[in-house]
Amino acid sequence: MIFGTLPSGQQVECVELASGRLRAEVLTYGAIVRRLEVSGVNVVLGLDTLQDYQTRSRYFGAVVGRYGNRIANSRFTLDGVEFRLPANNGPSSLHGGTEGFDSKVWKVAERSESSVTLTLTSPDGDQGYPGTLTASVTYTLAGDALRIDYTADTDAPTVVNLTNHSYFNLNGGGDVLDHVVRMEAEHYLPVDEDKIPTGEPAKVKGTPFDFLEPHTVGERYDGAYDHCFVLDGEVTVTAGDLTMKVTTTEPGVQFYAGGMLDGVATPYGAFAGLCLETQHFPDSPNQPQFPSTVLRPGELRTSTTTYRFI
Repeated sequence: MIFGTLPSGQQVECVELASGRLRAEVLTYGAIVRRLEVSGVNVVLGLDTLQDYQTRSRYFGAVVGRYGNRIANSRFTLDGVEFRLPANNGPSSLHGGTEGFDSKVWKVAERSESSVTLTLTSPDGDQGYPGTLTASVTYTLAGDALRIDYTADTDAPTVVNLTNHSYFNLNGGGDVLDHVVRMEAEHYLPVDEDKIPTGEPAKVKGTPFDFLEPHTVGERYDGAYDHCFVLDGEVTVTAGDLTMKVTTTEPGVQFYAGGMLDGVATPYGAFAGLCLETQHFPDSPNQPQFPSTVLRPGELRTSTTTYRFI
């Protein structure tokens, strides 16, 4: 069905998916997961209108790219050439720049009752990034799980880091400060005042970033998490009788507890939802000690993340 029409006249479609006790709505705008219902309870934050997504969104449910998370000083060097990006988060470039993948209309390539594949072509020079990049994301509902598969290829060397920016609230409302998080991650990435990683991963033991044993979101650090963790296994989040298990092929996950939502610029107040953005590390193009996000012609970048509800 048609969700809305952009000022350009381009229509945005809403694709409905169903499998078992899961129901989802996916928009072609931003490849957004607008709703994800588990036994009738919507567990993600969504907006009512296309205009809201254009003016009141904080990446709610979108695929962000070309580069999810931050790139320091909005620049990087690849093969001896410096590329400059739009700064949209202080001095940094965040989630692909001022007009990232979250604000593009993707094309429906394939669909079924329980799955949809969306594609997007990003031209050479888009937001300062080199190479024409072709990306796809497939959302599949399988009984008790949402699986997200990403692919990307390029015709020139570039960097890419795709992720989904859904905000989860397993209660379907209220805040997430009582959500219990357990994370198989012995290290996290300390950051500076601009939320750029300072270098090598640090051990979580003895810090508020230790989720090797379960802790609620609001128990420590004033709940103000917005950090990348180095994953050794899965992440689990529990609220009430519902648990979400997150597994991924990516090396890290950005745990953001939604503390910067203000209830004025968006319909949601602080801590209305938490994000678990599976990804490569922030600022990897400028930090060669991190796993590489460089993609070259002839290569296919793939990753898979699964959110399972029990």
